[in-house]
Amino acid sequence: MSNSDVYYKKTIEYPFNGQKFSFDVANTLFSTFEMDHGTDILIRSIVTKSPKTILDLGCGYGPLGVILAKTNPKAEVTMLDSNLLAVRYSKYNLLKNNVTNATVVGSVGIEAVKDKTFDLIVSNIPAKIGDEAITQEFILAPYELLDPGGELWVVVVSALNRLIPKIGGEHNIKIRNVRKRRGHTVYQITK
Repeated sequence: MSNSDVYYKKTIEYPFNGQKFSFDVANTLFSTFEMDHGTDILIRSIVTKSPKTILDLGCGYGPLGVILAKTNPKAEVTMLDSNLLAVRYSKYNLLKNNVTNATVVGSVGIEAVKDKTFDLIVSNIPAKIGDEAITQEFILAPYELLDPGGELWVVVVSALNRLIPKIGGEHNIKIRNVRKRRGHTVYQITK
């Protein structure tokens, strides 16, 4: 965007694996002062074979989707968010970082992609949407979109650590605690 955009707040620079990424952020979007710690720990924790299809669920201004698309240039990346300003800024940040293998779609949950499947799904799960929304919209529904052997990688604030393993136990889903840092926990869910 630019300083002429009424929503523009600032540009965040983010180094990752020897590359420099740049993200314009808007005043009303999540984590506009710096890269969110949860997003940072998630992107630095993901270890997966070269995925062909990637979904960034709740993409915000786009850091996960942009970085995954740029570092997996042969993958087809889909980025979803229910906030239209987030969709707008994600689209711009794809252009800003010269990413051509990703699309951004406005969607409540997985509604816009419910007929597709993915090798890799990532999400920095919103902490304040409630246990049922987290369970249904950010764990169970995305899990159903995974190809066999596909992976769902999520990060949550520590207050949600009781919920994620509980979902796995109740629904017979293999959930692995990968990493904890600075009040966040990364989980890997494999189909």
